[in-house]
Amino acid sequence: MAHPIYLKKSDCKNCYKCVRHCPVQAIRFSGNLAHVIADECMLCGQCYVVCPQDAQKILSDVERVEMLLDGDAPVYLSVDPSFVAYYAGTGIEKFNEAAKALGFVTAEEAAKFGVVVKREYEAVIENERESVVISSCCPSVNLMIQKHYPDLIKHLSDAMSYVQIHSADIKSRDEDAKVVFVGPCIARKDEANRQGSTFDAVLTFEEFDELLRDKQVEMSEGMDECAESKERLFAASGGISKCMNSDEHGYAYLSVDGANKCIDVLEDIKNGEVEKCFIELWACAGGCVGGPSFEKYHNTPVRNYKAVSAYAGDEHFDVEQPELTAITRNFEIMQGMKVMPNEHKIREIMMQMGKSKPGDELNCGMCGYETCREKAIAVYQNKAEIKVCQPLLAKKSENFSDIIFDNTPNGLLVLNERLEIQEINPAACKIMNIRRAQDVLGAQIVTLLEPKPFMDVLQSKKSSFQCAYLAEYDRYVEQSILYDNNYHMLFCLIEDVTDEANERSKKAKIRQQTTAIADQMVEKQMRIVQEIASLLGETTAETKIALTKLKDTMED
Repeated sequence: MAHPIYLKKSDCKNCYKCVRHCPVQAIRFSGNLAHVIADECMLCGQCYVVCPQDAQKILSDVERVEMLLDGDAPVYLSVDPSFVAYYAGTGIEKFNEAAKALGFVTAEEAAKFGVVVKREYEAVIENERESVVISSCCPSVNLMIQKHYPDLIKHLSDAMSYVQIHSADIKSRDEDAKVVFVGPCIARKDEANRQGSTFDAVLTFEEFDELLRDKQVEMSEGMDECAESKERLFAASGGISKCMNSDEHGYAYLSVDGANKCIDVLEDIKNGEVEKCFIELWACAGGCVGGPSFEKYHNTPVRNYKAVSAYAGDEHFDVEQPELTAITRNFEIMQGMKVMPNEHKIREIMMQMGKSKPGDELNCGMCGYETCREKAIAVYQNKAEIKVCQPLLAKKSENFSDIIFDNTPNGLLVLNERLEIQEINPAACKIMNIRRAQDVLGAQIVTLLEPKPFMDVLQSKKSSFQCAYLAEYDRYVEQSILYDNNYHMLFCLIEDVTDEANERSKKAKIRQQTTAIADQMVEKQMRIVQEIASLLGETTAETKIALTKLKDTMED
């Protein structure tokens, strides 16, 4: 059975908003993606509503309904009473016209079978079967109890929802009928897929809008009046209690809406702090008129409540009460396997999270969990990752930045657009003979360095690099200036190359001296060669003369 909520992985941006808003922490992060844990999800739809990237999607039944409409079986539409708030100015008669244009046999109000449900609630109270009775009309609340409070199932009324009873009634009238429910609820999709369900498919109001657009059918405005329609109040929080006879048997009647408030009530019941009370629980704030379809696209609680209240009559629907066995069900335990760590393991995980003492536990909730301890338990249950702790990451990042800033051998300066010094590190202070950084913070850069390169970078928004001699400090530096467009700040990196420059100067001087010596040696050698050449020339001439004379003498 496919889960009604699925993740479009390419759209998930790892923001953890769904984790922060999930009332039962049924979101698991794996591979930096938010996955719904089906065994723990109560299908309240909060992850779908709050996701800023629309990464959490609702499994659509549009194609399934279109197949039903194209089939041979007659298809009926069961309409949630909250429709009057979603389609402002439209009554059931106009809704029925649109439904018939789409191919449905007819559209009927599920609300009229609310009277059957409320009678069963009254019977339970009258017979005092349970000291605490919890309404069973909200499928999200039912799932919450089945999965997270299985010990409280005995307090959950075994009456079927008015939607299930309405669908069963339709099929009793037409045994070939297929029933499609339309409303604001995601959990109804799960209810439809459960064994024993009486309806065949569920459309959210957005999906019904898609059908209307595909078939080019317009939803007309026009209200109808019916005095016998009080159970239309079931669409809003408190509506069930208003429809019940609440003057007898000493029971208190309480209406609670919103998943977190429901959890508070269930905790009180679990702790034995509630007695003789009928509790109407709705997972969505405001009841069905605050369901996911409304909260995401039509979040006008006051207008929605007024629309439902105005459409409801003063008398109950006139519906015959079926046999008890036909309108009751058993709620089975659906609790997921959640292994709890011992105290030693929790402390070990918290140490890995950087929470070694109570002062480290900020309990900021940024990771999606109320406390660091809850986060540690989630890590143990493979729902969360240790590294996802924003204060810890920020602290580490700040510490690393401080270590680098304070210990780098290069000078660092941070300036605002007014060329005022915002930060200066110890290396820069040493280069420019500054005793304390506080002495120059807020001062203009001109008090330390030539401002023109900074002004050029500020104007061009392009980085610059130059070598310079700081005569005032008798230092040679390589100076890089960068501009940050996001924070509108200037960053100056100064590398002291004085020793290298002095070394180069010494080497240049040695080269000059060596060259001069070489020139002298060459010049001296040339003189010697010239002198030797001169002497050899004279000797050769004298020898030639002597030999000539000798030759002449021999000839004579």
